[in-house]
Amino acid sequence: MQLALLREIDKYSELLSEREASSDWEKLHLSSVSRIGTLLALKRGIDKDLAAISCTCHDYGRIITGKEENHAENGYPKVKDFLEKLDVLSSEELETVAIAVKNHSKKGEVGSPLEELVKDADIIDLYLYEIPLKREDQIKRLENLLEEGVLTNIL
Repeated sequence: MQLALLREIDKYSELLSEREASSDWEKLHLSSVSRIGTLLALKRGIDKDLAAISCTCHDYGRIITGKEENHAENGYPKVKDFLEKLDVLSSEELETVAIAVKNHSKKGEVGSPLEELVKDADIIDLYLYEIPLKREDQIKRLENLLEEGVLTNIL
């Protein structure tokens, strides 16, 4: 799964000359969010494979467009197409992953356990790389995670 997505990043990197985030960052971020998501899944009793796939694909919309704005929602139909071609998930699993991708930017809303895992893994990764959080919902989610001791519990 990750290798297929890394190839997608390379393919789109060649097509998009004006990316808002470098393709190197995209590769690093998707890999580390996937690892964090796997750890969270083990801790929370969530299917670790679905967690890894969801976390790996969470920024698919930004990968294919090079743009941050509305990347989660815009990634929903495209990530479904990408995952269907890979033929590794049932239709129900595929929809669950695609919805987690679609909703991962809604950090202030509560979704399914898988959606919450993707949101948390994304925020933790940004925190660990010292990327400044720009939105209040992101900051609040990070504060809640730190208060809960999530980092100490998964590391």
